[in-house]
Amino acid sequence: MDKKYIIDTQENKKFLEDIREGILSFGHRFPSPGGSSYYLGDDGTPWTDRPRETWITSRMAHVYSIGTFLGHEKSEELADTAIKGLLGELNDKEHGGYYAGIKKDGSILPTKQCYAHAFVILAATSGVLANRKGAEKLLSDAIEVYDKYFWNEEEGLSVDTWNTEFTLLDPYRGLNANMHTVEAFLAASDVTGDEKYRIRAGRIIRTVRKWAESNNYRIPEHYSSKWVADLDCNKDHPDDPFKPYGATPGHGIEWSRLVLQWALSTFKKDSAELDDFISYSEKLFDRAISDAWNVDNVPGIAYTTDWDGKPVVKDRMHWTLAEAINTSASLYHTTGKEKYASLYSDFMKYLDEKVLDHVNGSWFHQLDENNNVIGTVWPGKSDLYHAFQATLIPYHNASLSIAPAVKNSR
Repeated sequence: MDKKYIIDTQENKKFLEDIREGILSFGHRFPSPGGSSYYLGDDGTPWTDRPRETWITSRMAHVYSIGTFLGHEKSEELADTAIKGLLGELNDKEHGGYYAGIKKDGSILPTKQCYAHAFVILAATSGVLANRKGAEKLLSDAIEVYDKYFWNEEEGLSVDTWNTEFTLLDPYRGLNANMHTVEAFLAASDVTGDEKYRIRAGRIIRTVRKWAESNNYRIPEHYSSKWVADLDCNKDHPDDPFKPYGATPGHGIEWSRLVLQWALSTFKKDSAELDDFISYSEKLFDRAISDAWNVDNVPGIAYTTDWDGKPVVKDRMHWTLAEAINTSASLYHTTGKEKYASLYSDFMKYLDEKVLDHVNGSWFHQLDENNNVIGTVWPGKSDLYHAFQATLIPYHNASLSIAPAVKNSR
């Protein structure tokens, strides 16, 4: 196999470095005049007719804050612009928090989303590390709003969606928002030193573990207000971009890495607790790969499966590959097991041959079951976050959030 696909080789590190620089250059045109992020098209051209959403703007602030540590030209300006958008036109000055987004005509997208607010926290922590203007205020405001409206201390989980005025809470509860809350809380703890957020992340992880273990490590994602799983949610719309039917192997993979990060940062080396959660992390990853990788002997990771592990939506989303790259590398460096190094090489080869856009840049965001580029769920190339992180996480401290890990390695 080509050395550029093999973990821990200089060739692989150079391969990822070149991809990373291309990704950062691809995203330069994201800012709107007010700072919020346009959705990017196939060649990086902004799709100005689409809403400018908070979760995308936050991801851009996060990515370019890290870009400042890497010396990428214009990173400081781009990070500052995105943070300005979050503090400005995306911030609800009347009711608090952050709008879901802004439409082309300037009207707001309704609701206040836990998912989006978690990404604001992530963006703010990275901005603080990068000494970006307004980042300290953004972090303080975002945590205050999150703690007030989204975190449920009694349950040890986060609620999902409010109306815009924060007066009516949707009964839906979801694990996608809780998963990114774990990511945000770990970053908040790493950056501020407040261990309360790492403890909260652990509470979420322990609860989700019970649900995963009772379901053969296929994690139910959709719940009622009483946290009763709805296993048939969106059965008639199985490829929903945020609430798909069935198990989402890419999320099983992503949970696996976040569990590993939390455990490595929480428990003493060689402790029984650490070993236990490393084993759980492996089971999540192994289940997802067994169910979804190379379906019908075609490379790629199927988007969803049913509760027996049979693929439902066989399309391949770029973010699932990014998370598989991250997690296989983290598990290999943690456990030393060669199967994870072998999978990492397979993922690298697939990335190079099918998912990297060698003409227009960045990664194709959606391919069908035969790896033809399509856009039924994710047209264009909305943002940089997953692909960018996949060029960094494999070679940084698995116990740290990626922004402090990169900064510490410089």
